[in-house]
Amino acid sequence: MPKRFGKQRAALRHMESATRDIGDPPDLEAQTLKSPTPAHKSSGDSTSNDLTLRPAKRSRTAKAYQPTTRGRQWTPGQEPGIDPHHPSAAQIALKAICEITVVEFSQTDMKMVYLDNSTLEEYLARPKDESVVCRWINVNGISWDVISAIGKAKRLHRLAIEDMINRKNRTKADWYTDHTYIVLPLQKLVHTHLPTNECSDSEDETPLGDEGKRKKKGMMYNLRKRLGYGKHRKSGETLFGERNLGGSRDAVMRHDTGASGSSDLSGHIRTLQQYHGGPNKERTEFMEKYSALASKSLAVAVEQVSIFLSSDNTVVSFFEQSADDIETPIVSRLSSPETVLRRSSDASMIVQAIIDAIIDLAIPVATAYQDAVDELELNVLTEPSIGNTRPLYILTSEVSQFRSNIYPTINLVNALRDHKSEPVAPKHDSAGNMGTVGVSDVRISILTRTYLADVEDHCTLIVENVDQMRRAADNMIDLIFNTIGAYQNESMKQLTLVTILFLPMSFLTGYFGMNFVYFDGVHNNSDVFFWEIAIPLVCVVLAWLMRDPVRRWMRKTKQRRGIRMSRKARIEKEKAR
Repeated sequence: MPKRFGKQRAALRHMESATRDIGDPPDLEAQTLKSPTPAHKSSGDSTSNDLTLRPAKRSRTAKAYQPTTRGRQWTPGQEPGIDPHHPSAAQIALKAICEITVVEFSQTDMKMVYLDNSTLEEYLARPKDESVVCRWINVNGISWDVISAIGKAKRLHRLAIEDMINRKNRTKADWYTDHTYIVLPLQKLVHTHLPTNECSDSEDETPLGDEGKRKKKGMMYNLRKRLGYGKHRKSGETLFGERNLGGSRDAVMRHDTGASGSSDLSGHIRTLQQYHGGPNKERTEFMEKYSALASKSLAVAVEQVSIFLSSDNTVVSFFEQSADDIETPIVSRLSSPETVLRRSSDASMIVQAIIDAIIDLAIPVATAYQDAVDELELNVLTEPSIGNTRPLYILTSEVSQFRSNIYPTINLVNALRDHKSEPVAPKHDSAGNMGTVGVSDVRISILTRTYLADVEDHCTLIVENVDQMRRAADNMIDLIFNTIGAYQNESMKQLTLVTILFLPMSFLTGYFGMNFVYFDGVHNNSDVFFWEIAIPLVCVVLAWLMRDPVRRWMRKTKQRRGIRMSRKARIEKEKAR
């Protein structure tokens, strides 16, 4: 037996080696690219003929879920990063009309230049004016031609470019040779505007005919309309009443700052549920419809902000659509020569101002959620019902997502404050070739570290407020179930008392109702005889069953009376002094 098994194992090893030499047939279903041709493919090779008769192996790799937010065609195991000098980078389909503002200033002078996609590259090719100490390039919109032009001019790292195109990254700061890449989410409170033609339908009446007669809609009509069935459901409308891209709810949710854009990245906003949601769109739509802020026509817009701090005292910031919300207050500060931001002429202070403005935009969001928590708390305290648990759960989910965007900013601020020059990635030359490992030339000034501490305080306050809201929501859910449980226990207590009260009488009723031929207690007495027996029996049974509660009540009354008398004596003694 051992010899036979040894021969079988040797034969299997021989077959596996032959298969490795020949190569497996391509699995077209498991691969996107073409598989390499087999190393031996001669028609006269008998091994190749045997190979064609082999059934193709089936891959177990799932193909249903693939990342689609990396800004390019992505396959597992490919080269990380995007090099703007490479010809394949021109195939990235990411286009938008960008609004670009360049602010160049020093302690004595300041000027602003407004550019677009076509004029940016020419402006970057010009030599920098010697009187300019600090430069801030603010881009509103994400477009590959703008990213490529700035990436080539500032020699941005290929990993940073890939992270910037990916619309969802973790909050972080990556240090490279001559620049730093900072990414964090921006959250702000926006109003939701619905088209008037979709809100003009009456809920209970409809006009009929030329005479303007009206009739009330039936119950089935209203039910079908609420569910979204029938002819009243508009094109592109979802089950929950909103409209999807090409008619979606976020297509009618515009922020109030008026930032324009023509692409998918800058034309619409992403809500908090969309930013953190997965591929299940129905779940996202449901959570948005029953959001804690939906009743007030409010929503939380989230977008990714990318900031590059260069060693030549230059800052480049990329916003999807909210650049005006950050640019306006900072430019106002730079316009005054007396401000610290203007007098410092420090690029790291511009980065601090951008992060500080992003955190300031999150404060109204926390206030709106606090207002929603307060309203739910009033509803729970006045009328606790099981119906309050769903809005509380949705509120807890949104508050947790809001906190997950704010809390990492504390680590980001600490990383900027604690930064020291350290060896980083290999330095790239103008052609994108890697050189030797260098040291980061980016500096965070002492003044910036001081003001970053204030940003950290704001983040900590928001996080603590959000944690308090989460605990309050959890406590309200516990209060609802505890209150409902107490009500049910009280109802059962009342039913138990009624049962105890009527239990002796039920026994006597059954006893006197038996079919005896002759019963002296019934035939020689009236119905008063029944009550003469029932009342004492009920009293005895109640006294027996209620002895423990009565004993506890008497003990509690005695203790409270003793406490009250002791407190009264102490107060009189203090007055006597």
